[in-house]
Amino acid sequence: MPAMTTKTIAGQPSWRIASREVEAFVTQNGGQIAPVTFDRHGQRIRPYSIAPWATEKVARSTPMIIRALRGDFFCMPFGGNSTPFGRERHPVHGEAANARWKLESLDKTELHLSLRTKIRKARIDKTIALRAGQRAIYSRHVISQARGPMNLGHHAMLKFPDQPGSGVVSTSRFVFGQVYTKPVELPENRGYSILKPGAEFNSIHRVPMITGEMADLSRYPARRGFEDLVMLVSDPDASFSWTAVTFPGQRYVWFAVKDPRVLASTILWLSNGGRHYAPWNSRHVNVMGLEEVTGHFHDGLAESAAENPISRRGYRSCFELDPARPLVVNYIMAVAAVPAGFDRVEAIEPTEGGVTLRSHSGQTVVAPLELSFLEGRGSVT
Repeated sequence: MPAMTTKTIAGQPSWRIASREVEAFVTQNGGQIAPVTFDRHGQRIRPYSIAPWATEKVARSTPMIIRALRGDFFCMPFGGNSTPFGRERHPVHGEAANARWKLESLDKTELHLSLRTKIRKARIDKTIALRAGQRAIYSRHVISQARGPMNLGHHAMLKFPDQPGSGVVSTSRFVFGQVYTKPVELPENRGYSILKPGAEFNSIHRVPMITGEMADLSRYPARRGFEDLVMLVSDPDASFSWTAVTFPGQRYVWFAVKDPRVLASTILWLSNGGRHYAPWNSRHVNVMGLEEVTGHFHDGLAESAAENPISRRGYRSCFELDPARPLVVNYIMAVAAVPAGFDRVEAIEPTEGGVTLRSHSGQTVVAPLELSFLEGRGSVT
């Protein structure tokens, strides 16, 4: 398609970028990334989910974020935002995930978009880029011309093969883990959750359920018929933090890396058919959100800016934006081929020209990656 035009992909006008290793589409509405195809020696890997209603007619009241729901997108403010913040009434996951982005530039491997928000006046510059020889997506958001408290985050969603435990989830060290403080869904609203609200844990292998049993969140899909959400506060002293899913049957790992001083926590959203209302209709299954955020769970700006259980523990749940100092949010998502027997990611470590993924079973894989991309914080030129 012509370089500056969009093409309708899964119901949404989208821009395309591509290298020899990666093809990615970014929606004009909400700036959502998917489908993404990673080429691994001729094998086409498409790890991201796209909502099953993407090409259907849905109620006019449905927010754009839900209409387009796919892949990864940037949220500002992150969360439901059902409680106003002063006079500000933000939509679900903010204007950044709902509004129409403006094209600034586009070439084969890099897309630059911008958005001027209206509810809280700000400019957001979004750059999505690929690197030759790498199976990775480099995402940068620069927030400028804004003042006041703000929470934000990325909302990556993977579609797991329809087999129990087909994916194995692991993360870098976290310092605090908790189930969302209230049920994510309620039966009277035609939704169901099973994890114990407010339960604290120090391992995703043992998370309390309302049944009195323990859930192993590292094995997914699991618990069909439920929607649940937990939050892991990343180690703020780590040079970088990571989240990974190993797919042993498909012989690859999806992983994401971040700076924990910018994106302070990881939310795991386990979406496995627990919503029986439109447009979900119990068919959004085998999807996990691996969402890198600074905020108080998925509540929104009001709860994240106020004192809350996360901030009382000394961990960041929001930023104080300064128009004189743009905030830069960098984030990398990638895939790597793994050999038979590579069971789950135990560690991701810097190495020359990339990172080494080490499995629990002792195998290692090197993935080309520009880890220094995460270092660009604070003022930019």
